[in-house]
This record gives sequence, C-alpha cells and structure tokens, in this order.
Amino acid sequence: MKKSLFRLIAVISVLMLVVCCGNRRSKTAEAPAVVNNDVEETCFTAVEKYLIDSIATHYAASEFCIPFNDYATVDESDPEDIVVLGDFWVINYDQAGDTLKAVSGGNHPGKMHVKKDADGHFTVTAFEPVGDGSNFEPSARALFGDKYDALMAAHADDVARASVRTAAVSAYVSAHDLPVRFYQDYGWPAVELPEVEDN
Repeated sequence: MKKSLFRLIAVISVLMLVVCCGNRRSKTAEAPAVVNNDVEETCFTAVEKYLIDSIATHYAASEFCIPFNDYATVDESDPEDIVVLGDFWVINYDQAGDTLKAVSGGNHPGKMHVKKDADGHFTVTAFEPVGDGSNFEPSARALFGDKYDALMAAHADDVARASVRTAAVSAYVSAHDLPVRFYQDYGWPAVELPEVEDN
C-alpha cells in the first residue's frame, strides 16, 4: 500500500513538474524555463527548476531536459525549510523526427531543501546528494532515515521507474505541443508515448 502511494505521488508530481516548468534548451545558449502560469506553483516546481538549471547542465548539451522523480516524499512542516527526499532523475534529449533520443542524464538521490516565501514562491536553497560508490549506503541511510527502504525499493523497480518516466515525457510532449510519439535510449527500442487527454 505504501509503495503504491509513493508511486502515485511520484506520477502526480511528475505531471505537475513537467507542465509547470518545461524547457527547451539551445545547444549554443541557455534559454529560460517556460512556465505555465495557469498551474499552481509547488515545491516540486522549484525542484524541477533546480534539476534543470543546476544538475542537467553538467551533462552533454541537448534540446530538451525532462526531469522526473522516481521516488519522493515531502515534509512541509517548516515553510522556511521544506524537505523533499527523492530519487531525482535528469534526462536530456534531442528530437529526431517523431522521437526524443536520450543524449545524457542520470539519477541524483538526495535531500532538497526548499523555501516558500511570503508571496508563495518556492526556491531550492540547498541540495544534499547521496554519496557515490562505497559512500552510497551510509550517506543514503543518513539522509533518508526511515525512508531508506522505500528509496531502495523504488531504486530497484525498473518497471515502475519506466512508467513514471514515460508519463513525464508524455506530459512534456503534450504541454509543449511537440510532434513526438516516442522516446528512445541509445541501443534500446523506442518507447511509444500514451496520449495525454486534455481536461
């Protein structure tokens, strides 16, 4: 039940993130994120902006960046320091015909600190990433605490992650009216995108 709830939260946050803060990036110059002002800003909007502006730029340049959360949990008890624990993914794509081809990217599990100001705007103030290699487990346990097992369950579930990713790409394509029907990782078959119905 808890695992299903976390997946539902992840899919909903992905859809909100993609619609709120999608972007198309030039290979020669950075373009500002496109924000849909009809959608309420959330702490996840700030998380996505941080992933695009601060994480995606460390990967090979591309036309599009579509982040998603494989797992996320939020503690909003302090609006000055909203804590978002998550397995944050950043995937950069180039468009080739009707397919978005993955160029670069990866996952970044860790703890985001988000501040909500008096006007209701959210900003990531810090990111504490999980360590690499032999530091992964001790740092993940320290950052995630009693959420560690949920993180690891999500991290091991390739099928559920593919579903969340597909929903994110589909929502992005729909929100930006891209003539795209598939996305594809190098060396893997293309994945057909489901249609997103307008509400």
